[in-house]
Amino acid sequence: MNTTSTKKTVLVIDDTPDNVRLLLKLLTEANLKVLVARDGREGLARTEYIQPDLILLDMMMPNMNGFETCQALKEKEKTRHIPIIFMTAIADVASKVKGFELGAVDYITKPFQNAEVLARVNTQLQIHHLQNILRKQAAVLEERNRDLEAFSRMVAHNLKGPLSSLINVLDIVAEEIHANTNSCEKIRWSIQVGWDMNQCIESLLLLARAGGNEVNPNLEPLDMVGIINTIIKQRLEYTIKKKKAVIHIPQELPIAQGNSLWVLEIWSNYLSNALKYGGIPPELTIGADEQTDKMIRFWVKDNGHGLNTEQQSKLFIPFSRLQNHAEGYGLGLSIVRQIVEKLGGQVGIESRAGQGSLFYFTLPAYPLD
Repeated sequence: MNTTSTKKTVLVIDDTPDNVRLLLKLLTEANLKVLVARDGREGLARTEYIQPDLILLDMMMPNMNGFETCQALKEKEKTRHIPIIFMTAIADVASKVKGFELGAVDYITKPFQNAEVLARVNTQLQIHHLQNILRKQAAVLEERNRDLEAFSRMVAHNLKGPLSSLINVLDIVAEEIHANTNSCEKIRWSIQVGWDMNQCIESLLLLARAGGNEVNPNLEPLDMVGIINTIIKQRLEYTIKKKKAVIHIPQELPIAQGNSLWVLEIWSNYLSNALKYGGIPPELTIGADEQTDKMIRFWVKDNGHGLNTEQQSKLFIPFSRLQNHAEGYGLGLSIVRQIVEKLGGQVGIESRAGQGSLFYFTLPAYPLD
């Protein structure tokens, strides 16, 4: 009995009339649409035209045998995805192996056993049906990824330029009115808001790039202390002063391999979150551990309230936000995970309620052996 609701088409390619009559009767009674080709060349033509859901292919035929027919079908883009079951009276292992190497999915041995034929046919039809669903879903996902990338490029084109100009102008104005403390403070706040918006744009762009298959980051030895100090100076200086935060940075950190621009975004997300959700005032400690698997674990520990197990499970999911943690864009930590995995590492958290949180990521040590 056919396992799918829609009537499926089976093409029988066989030059033996008795075999054809038997299969035609058996499969038709099983509610399958059955078409017939008398040799390999006719089978190729009919397959390309009707696109059957399954092919039953006789191994031994004159002029063009089953192996040649199978190979020709698998070489064409239009027909290569159609499952092929060989029909044969030959029991040697070499012939079966050759058929599988050419792309066949199963064998039916002659003389036919009706129950076996139906079981093998319906199994492959069901598998083919599920594969078609997966292909369609993959196509939808690919289209959505293209849409996301297009959206990211639009954001970059339409917002990054004007936003950078605004930040630069505000920076100049702040220098000009530094004597007026209140006005200067407002300008500095505006600059920080601008950098926050810019980071959101960068996050969208990184989400699109990190999720794409075309990404091939340039790898280099990383000056982690230099990267961290750059982030503090360019993005977090105002927040650190406002919150009266203390950040303990070691003079040296182990050298890992990665992409400096991507790793800058990793630290930016980790440090921004630690400043938002750390204690009052925030106190952050940065460190690193060299592991036995030639990986380095970098981490930042805060003095916040900590997170329970359920909260930790949601941290690295795109667009998710924790209750009582409404700040941010819901993108940062999911981007961190994608970036780190692209670079060959892993992310994680160690936290207990009331004892702060330690966020970490791993990267390959440099130099690689």
